Amino acid sequence: MVTDPEPKSTRRAVGMLCWLALFWALACSGPAHAAVFDHDHTALTSLLAKHVRWNSAGTATTVDYAALQRDRTALDTYTRALTAVSAADFSGWTTRQRRSFLINAYNAFTLQLILTRYPRLTSIRDLGNIVFNSPWKQRFFSLLGATRHLDEVEHELLRGAADFDEPRIHFAVNCASVGCPALRPEAYRADRLDAQLDDQTRRFLRDRSRNRLELNSETTASISPIFKWYRQDFEAGHHGWTTLERFLGTYADALGDSTASRAALRDAAFSVRYTDYSWKLNDRYTRPSQ
Repeated sequence: MVTDPEPKSTRRAVGMLCWLALFWALACSGPAHAAVFDHDHTALTSLLAKHVRWNSAGTATTVDYAALQRDRTALDTYTRALTAVSAADFSGWTTRQRRSFLINAYNAFTLQLILTRYPRLTSIRDLGNIVFNSPWKQRFFSLLGATRHLDEVEHELLRGAADFDEPRIHFAVNCASVGCPALRPEAYRADRLDAQLDDQTRRFLRDRSRNRLELNSETTASISPIFKWYRQDFEAGHHGWTTLERFLGTYADALGDSTASRAALRDAAFSVRYTDYSWKLNDRYTRPSQ
């Protein structure tokens, strides 16, 4: 007769420990796997591609907010993925990953804000008093472990970052208004960010309702007030742009319509004035005039 070298109670204890170890491993692996963030922002691209359209000139877009409202679950799922990112994880990303994340977050949460009142609004400014209850100062979402507002994302997390060196973000963050540079019908991605920002800049400067060079007696660049509000960003030396005129000269092929106008832009031989800004909602059904 063979004698069992271990008592049954010992075997049961060892088995229980094995099951506990397996359970702990599975429990730990679940959240770690869920924390892997999609830097391609595939879900947002899918939404924007469905509901955002370029105009015929490719210089501005409109949003089908009615259809987006019906797709609200998908938008909310994406913003929950943004909210799930911790500040510690965020700090370990590359500059372009962080920048793309924040631009996309700003745009996605702006869409959510519009949908809280759509279709009972004609402008984002209908969502609050500009002085005392600005829509950009309302803390309605969580990001990187804190409850935040849109101005905080743009002016503190993006423009206020220690490594900020990219004034072209002003052509990427979208305030849901006709006067704003286009909401791009795709998400921003770290591996394509420079090309996307360059394309956004050129499209915006080609829009003659907002930016144009007038070859008159003074040769005047009539440009969006965005350049007035954030002039310091375009004159801080980023990419070699130390003056607004030098920045505009870099994009002379987009802002100028003739050989003479492009030469004036490159030579900074022009004065600057600012056009009006339309806060009208960029709704598909209230298209900006072409």
